[in-house]
Amino acid sequence: MAINYYTQGCSYRYTGKRITSQWIKQTIENEGLKPGNISIIFCSDPCLLEVNRQYLNHDYYTDIITFDYDDKEQGIVSGDLFISVDTVADNASRYEVTPREEMQRVIIHGVLHLCGYGDKSESEAKIMRGKENFYLARRPEIIKTK
Repeated sequence: MAINYYTQGCSYRYTGKRITSQWIKQTIENEGLKPGNISIIFCSDPCLLEVNRQYLNHDYYTDIITFDYDDKEQGIVSGDLFISVDTVADNASRYEVTPREEMQRVIIHGVLHLCGYGDKSESEAKIMRGKENFYLARRPEIIKTK
């Protein structure tokens, strides 16, 4: 089981990876599942747009694309989270939060997708937002500002 961090098409540097990985593992375990291999790929808007076009046939910008490789029978959570650092920064400004807090919201949002939560309907989105807030409130203090 490993959580790995990469950049693609940008020079973004995420600090506090070890503690963030522990927070992600605790989130998955709290959902009654087992952490597997997860890759978090920080990329630019153009990079994520290309992923969106190539793999999902969508022609628009977004903050995150989640590819789920879970082993449902074993309850193991695995996948790739492609995150646009450009869109996350724009959203942080729009929602009047720090870029760090918005990045962590997007990370945990992707993890919750891997845990089986959706956000397509209004009721799913409400549950997802509640879960995001629940786990954001449980972040170790050190990763909030690191």
